[in-house]
Amino acid sequence: MLILLFPMLLQAQTQEPQTISTLFDSLKVNPNTRSDELLMEQALAGKRAATGALYPKIDAFGGYNYHNTPTGMLPVAPNDLIKMVKDQTVPQPFSQNIFNVGGAVSMPLFVKTIYSMAGKAKKMYESAEAKKNIDLLKNEAVIVSSNSMIRFLESMDKALSKKRESLQKTKELIEMKVKNGRAPESALLKINSAINQIGVTRNEIAMNREKAIAAVYALTNVKLNKSLNMEQTGSYEKGEYKALEPLQKKVEATKLGMRAERDKLYPALVLHGIYNHTYAKSYNIPDIGVNEDYATVGLTLKIPIFEKSQYSKVKMSKIEWEKQKNELDKMRLDFTAEANQLEKSLVLLNSSVELYKKSVQDKTELLNIAKVAYENDRMSIEDYLKYEDDLVLEESQLYKAEAGKWQTLMKLAVIYGNNIEQMVK
Repeated sequence: MLILLFPMLLQAQTQEPQTISTLFDSLKVNPNTRSDELLMEQALAGKRAATGALYPKIDAFGGYNYHNTPTGMLPVAPNDLIKMVKDQTVPQPFSQNIFNVGGAVSMPLFVKTIYSMAGKAKKMYESAEAKKNIDLLKNEAVIVSSNSMIRFLESMDKALSKKRESLQKTKELIEMKVKNGRAPESALLKINSAINQIGVTRNEIAMNREKAIAAVYALTNVKLNKSLNMEQTGSYEKGEYKALEPLQKKVEATKLGMRAERDKLYPALVLHGIYNHTYAKSYNIPDIGVNEDYATVGLTLKIPIFEKSQYSKVKMSKIEWEKQKNELDKMRLDFTAEANQLEKSLVLLNSSVELYKKSVQDKTELLNIAKVAYENDRMSIEDYLKYEDDLVLEESQLYKAEAGKWQTLMKLAVIYGNNIEQMVK
């Protein structure tokens, strides 16, 4: 059954996607998208590590120590020690071989830099999350733009194919005219040259088409055999420049990093405690074991008085924040200029598409008239070929404008962070 079903399974794996949504779904499991997910997971781990410093740190320990002279197992108060020395029947907590087990705990009660570092880690996670979303939009925009480019090139190839068929029919007429002496042989050479040029142009179109197909394959692992139909179901929505959000969050994180370096100059209050249970053979009564418990709890206040290197770190972190902030301001100006230009271009491209459609209809009628005129010897071969070229040129402008409209719309969608899957189907 596997042998019988194998061709069907193979066909299912290589089946051509039917909608642009299929490519969007494939993009979401692509290694490019997975890289952003791993970056976000890394940032999340950094966030948890930073906030984890606020929790108590608890350790358990155990050990064995040998001393060449009997050593105290724990501190003994002077009065208690005097009593032990007077009464040798009491096992004293001194020995050469001492075993111990216990635990230690420490917890920051007030370490200001920890809170700043935790805030920085949170902003870095938000930056990674924003980058993932924007990169996904960028890749979706590449898919839509590449598909529109494939459609443009296919339309151009189709137009050139129609032109070749038209010229081929005209060539048959010219051959008859040359044979009957009604046209010079140069007319045949000219139309052959025009047909050959179509072949060269179609080869260039095929190469560019493969480049666009490769761009889609790199993002989706799906190889298109032809362009997919697309329909615009929504337009861009103006608002904040979402494309700047990853850098914006990173700038905020850098500012908190600067604050964290400065906060290291503040006093720090730490709670610490330790419990230690020791066991050993008493040195004065070797046959008797001694078990002793010792515990301590305390607070430590650390006050930095002079730390020259830390002042330099604060200065360096401030410069780094100012550099990133300046880069953010620069990119915001660039996006403002680009968005304004793209918005105006989109309006003009929509108008151009309608005008080119009307112009293509007119050029088609003119070509039909020119063809009849040439057949009736009322037009030269050079003039007739101009009409053929004019129609293909006008069609190319139409298809180019349509592709440009898609590409402009996608750029605006990325800048404003719009949902491309709701704009295209």
